[in-house]
Amino acid sequence: MKSKPWRVDAHVHLGESDGAGRLLEVAKAAGVARLGIVCVFDRGIVNANPAAWVAKAEHGKHFYVFGALDHSEYWSGGKVKTPPLAEQVDLLRALGCDGIKMLENKPATRKQLDLPVDGPYFAPYFARVEESGFPVLWHVADPEEFWDPALTPKWAQARGWGYDGTFARKEQLYVEVERVLARHPLLKVIFAHFFFLSADLPRAAALLERFPNVHLDLAPGIEMLYNMSKNVEAARAFFIKYAGRIVFGTDLFSGHTLSEGTARVGLVTRWLETADEFRLPPGTDFLLGPPEDGIMRGLHLPAEAVAQICRGNYERLAGQTPRRLDRELARRECERLAKAVEALTGQKAAENHAGKAAAKLAP
Repeated sequence: MKSKPWRVDAHVHLGESDGAGRLLEVAKAAGVARLGIVCVFDRGIVNANPAAWVAKAEHGKHFYVFGALDHSEYWSGGKVKTPPLAEQVDLLRALGCDGIKMLENKPATRKQLDLPVDGPYFAPYFARVEESGFPVLWHVADPEEFWDPALTPKWAQARGWGYDGTFARKEQLYVEVERVLARHPLLKVIFAHFFFLSADLPRAAALLERFPNVHLDLAPGIEMLYNMSKNVEAARAFFIKYAGRIVFGTDLFSGHTLSEGTARVGLVTRWLETADEFRLPPGTDFLLGPPEDGIMRGLHLPAEAVAQICRGNYERLAGQTPRRLDRELARRECERLAKAVEALTGQKAAENHAGKAAAKLAP
């Protein structure tokens, strides 16, 4: 008899407002009860919040939403008026988001925004987030090989994730973030993709010891599984010691096929729960690379640690159930975002992604 889905996947992406059903199909097949949609920001769309709010409106008990910030006032030189970042925290909470997703220290988006997170632009925002207790899922840096053209995978290069001297260095991004953490020690943070420290577990441990409210998520970055498979004993000891600080995530995307999605989820759960030695299964999505890239060795964690990592820690941070969406407030915010997108890109408000989401949220 197949067990009832029980895991919570803290790190999934929704590309369009009609893709929620595909995410739920994968979740059911892979033993996942609820999903945390993390929303990106980009000048071309302002942010991906509208589709996530539609998913929450239509499937509320299944989706947490970590909303992105709106930087369109900065991008437009003040022509587009937006709520200050600190007020955006209050707005996201009021309309029913469960947390905030930050992409501001991924090298490509750090270059696009061109503002250090430890500077004055973000200072009131971080103060408000700390005061509110709202959790943040934060993407910082990228795999170290992305700064080396000889080692950067072709799929990463094609997405603009190969970094030359015009991009912030990995260490600079860490320095900025650690200054923020030192100023705001009560911030509840989940660093995506294990903070890209899978090749340096002593440094990851030092981070967790220094900042008691910091957590690490497991969304691959396939390099994470390869790096920690090189010394299973050390990785297993780390995961057992810090089982209360690690959060299950997969980077599942609504564009994945059912086989790609279940393979991605199964990859992480197999690595956590078994002692298997294995390669990537056939049919995985291209972001995980070819199966011949390397061998993964499972950690075979105790059941109590698996339960904490795959559900308990995230529920402690984001709530045992997703917060209820204020549909009318979300609709009005979609309309505001639609106008911002039109001002930045010329795409008509009624025709862009935010405008279409507003129509779906209308009574």
